[in-house]
Amino acid sequence: MKELVQAALDKIRPALQADGGDVELVEIEGNVVKVRLQGACKGCPMSQQTLKNGIEKFLMKEVPGVEGVEGVD
Repeated sequence: MKELVQAALDKIRPALQADGGDVELVEIEGNVVKVRLQGACKGCPMSQQTLKNGIEKFLMKEVPGVEGVEGVD
């Protein structure tokens, strides 16, 4: 599953980088993916919306078995 998640993150990374941010896969715990937002995304007031409505929705669609995404510091 880790390779599939990383591949999916690589697909959305250019959109985050275009706004000065990035995302890093930290770990997968059960069916929950833990990521770290970086760059401009880290302190952005919209980061939770990006995490849930962007990254989480995309990963749940792209990778079978993903049930959620959590941000970690």
